[in-house]
Amino acid sequence: MLHLLQMRTLAQDEDWLKKQNQKTNQLTHVLSVDVEDYFQVEAFAGSVDRKDWHQWPSRVVANTHRVLDLFDQHNAKGTFFFVGWVAERFPHLVRAVQARGHELACHSYWHRTVYRITPDEFREDTRQAKKAIEDAAGVPITGYRAPSWSITKSCLWALDILAEEGFTYDSSIYPIHHDLYGVPGAQRFPYMHACANGNGLREFPPATLRLLGTNFPAAGGGYLRIFPSAFTELAFRTFEKKYRERLVVYLHPWELDPEQPRINGSIKSRLRHYTNLGRMHAKLDKVLGRHKFQRFRDVMAADALEQQSSPQGSGVSLKQETYPHVHAASPARQGGS
Repeated sequence: MLHLLQMRTLAQDEDWLKKQNQKTNQLTHVLSVDVEDYFQVEAFAGSVDRKDWHQWPSRVVANTHRVLDLFDQHNAKGTFFFVGWVAERFPHLVRAVQARGHELACHSYWHRTVYRITPDEFREDTRQAKKAIEDAAGVPITGYRAPSWSITKSCLWALDILAEEGFTYDSSIYPIHHDLYGVPGAQRFPYMHACANGNGLREFPPATLRLLGTNFPAAGGGYLRIFPSAFTELAFRTFEKKYRERLVVYLHPWELDPEQPRINGSIKSRLRHYTNLGRMHAKLDKVLGRHKFQRFRDVMAADALEQQSSPQGSGVSLKQETYPHVHAASPARQGGS
C-alpha cells in the first residue's frame, strides 16, 4: 500500500512538473483579487445599507484564505485590492495576504460607485482606505481599482485625484457596454494616461475579446464564473498568440463561497451574484494550473527596466499612449456628482 501511495505521489509530482514546463514559454498574466465581503457588492447596495454592514456575519477572512491557499497550490502571486472597511476591521487579514508574497492595493473604503459621489468625497474615501490598508500592513500602496469598475466618462476626474494622492497605476476602466459601468471605445490594453493636472497614471484594463466589432468581457469575476471555460481559454489563447499582451484576471473571495447567506435583491442581481458559485473553485483551479501569473507591481517594475534599456520599449511592455477620451476633467471636478 505504501509503495502504491509513493508511486501515486511520484506521478502527481511528474504531472505538476510537466505543467510547469509547459508554462515556461508562456506570457505571464496579471492576477488580482477584489477583497470585499458578500454583502458589500453593488448588486445588493439597495438591499444592504452601509451603516448596517457591521450587523452582517462576515465571511471575508475565511473566503480570502481559500483564495490564498489555492494560489499557493499553483505558486501564483497576485494583487489584492482591499476595501478599506475590511482592512480596518481585519488588519490581520491584510498582513496575512502580504506575508504570502502578494501585493496590496486599494478598492475604496465604502465601496461606493465613483460616478455617484463628488470629487471631494472620492478623495476623502480614497485617503481613508489607503490609510487603513497601509496602517495594517506597514507598507505603501500605489494601485487602485474602483468599486464596480465605476470610473466612467462622467467621472474621469478621479484619475487626476488618484495621481495626486500618490497612486501610480489604476485598473478601473472597462472598455465595454454595461448597464452599471464601462467606457466603450477605451483602449483595451495597458497604456499611460496623461492626467489633466500634468501627472501620469498607468491604466490596466480588464481583459476583453473583440468579436464581431464588439468588446466582450472575459476571464474575470462573473465572466470567468458564468461563461463556459472554453470561452475563457479562447481569451487566454488570443491574448498569448494574437495580441501578445498580458491578460488581467480578477475575482472576489465571495465567489468561492457557495454557502454564503442569500440576500433578497432583484432577479438580475441574484443571477449575477449567485450563478455558478459552486463551480468557481474548479474553474479558477484550472486557470491557475494552465497559465502563469504575477502582480501588477511586477509588471510596473519590468516595464520600468525595459524603458531604461530601450526608450521605445517592445513586446508586451506598457504602451506610452494617452487614451483621448480621458483628457478633460468632468464638470463634476468642481464638486458635482
